[in-house]
Amino acid sequence: MPREIITIQTGQCGNQIGAQFWQQLCQEHGISADGMLEDFATSGNDRKDVFFYQADDDHYIPRSILVDLEPRVIGNIMESQYGNLYNPENIYLSNDGSGAGNNWASGYAQGERICEDIMEMLDREADNSDSLEGFNLLHSIAGGTGSGLGSFLLERLSDRYPKKLLQTYSVFPNNDDSSDVVVQPYNSLLTMKRLAKNADCVMVLDNAALTRIVADRMHIQNPDILHTNQLVSTVLSASTTTLRYPSYMNNDLASMIAPLIPVPKCHFISTAYTPFTSNTSTKVVRKTTVLDVMRRLLQSKNRLVSTTPSKSSCYISILNIIQGDVEPTEVHKSLLRIRERRIAQFIPWGPASIQVALTKKSPYTQSQHRVSGLMMANHTSIAGLFSRTLLQYDRLRKRNAFLDLYRREPMFADGLDEFDDARETVHDLVNEYRACENETL
Repeated sequence: MPREIITIQTGQCGNQIGAQFWQQLCQEHGISADGMLEDFATSGNDRKDVFFYQADDDHYIPRSILVDLEPRVIGNIMESQYGNLYNPENIYLSNDGSGAGNNWASGYAQGERICEDIMEMLDREADNSDSLEGFNLLHSIAGGTGSGLGSFLLERLSDRYPKKLLQTYSVFPNNDDSSDVVVQPYNSLLTMKRLAKNADCVMVLDNAALTRIVADRMHIQNPDILHTNQLVSTVLSASTTTLRYPSYMNNDLASMIAPLIPVPKCHFISTAYTPFTSNTSTKVVRKTTVLDVMRRLLQSKNRLVSTTPSKSSCYISILNIIQGDVEPTEVHKSLLRIRERRIAQFIPWGPASIQVALTKKSPYTQSQHRVSGLMMANHTSIAGLFSRTLLQYDRLRKRNAFLDLYRREPMFADGLDEFDDARETVHDLVNEYRACENETL
């Protein structure tokens, strides 16, 4: 029986990533831009119904809710080639269309006003599922809508569906560069509190790492948002292949997430992918082996999070999803070689093993490489990303800069306790990851 997953796309970033993701899924399952199954894709043994359902005329519709407080991005999606794919009843655009102005508090307050409409869409989609497993939230944590409205939806979903899994794909801002959004540290911190408390699993995608990978690994000189979104959609589709092309293991979300998160608070997962290819760049095709792919996945340059591992930082858990024509004996030999060479440092109090899930590639998309791999890893160095956010927040807060923008909203009218609470939550999270590096918990 399929375990359905409902995808919620919020804000500019969430909807742009989501549009690429559905485009990729359609290509992998042989579904045309208007949702009809292509003639060559009728005999597949894939599970389309995890992410799609069929309308009365048999065309496929994504289990997706598109939400934004300003119309531009969703308008572009609806005018695109894939505009007819989505259910128009599952699209929410704010009536005034003014957006959240990159203000977390504004996005959160508007969430309270439009809550009933969005929850009605989610309830309808949930009732339309035979055996709903959970929700995927696609959003950014730095702006207004993805962070504020996304935070509000996380809280509501964990209240309304306490037994369903809440997984997020959260794009973290580039902390190294100067940002267009001056209040980015405030927005990030407030969102991270909800990610820590309400989500079951957070896939961390970091803008700095995405841009670096597109430039260095794909050899694209001036990477734009299309290239980074293409990279994110590749990771999204790879992380769901075991659900869509099931085998005897890891064929539902719970069985993938559970081994990755031995400590409930430490549920922030970093990803790595190899080999990188782009639709727009012609690259030399190299020979790929399982050992080569698994070794490259452990290299920091292929990781989609910008962290600098210290001597004490280590892996809590690793799940490698290997796609392609692979023999289990190749995997066994590769794991032995990695263990012999001690390429990966694990926590001292847990099993030092890399879990591997083998999965088929889509027969409908051409791949230049025989083997490709996605690593989903729980690594203690991710605390460095949170520490950088805390540092930037403290700099702004010390000067009480830009706080008037937040005081205008009801949540902060009586005081700024929410900021202090969020800071404490993120600080505790950093300490939790640091504690994982010690011999005893």
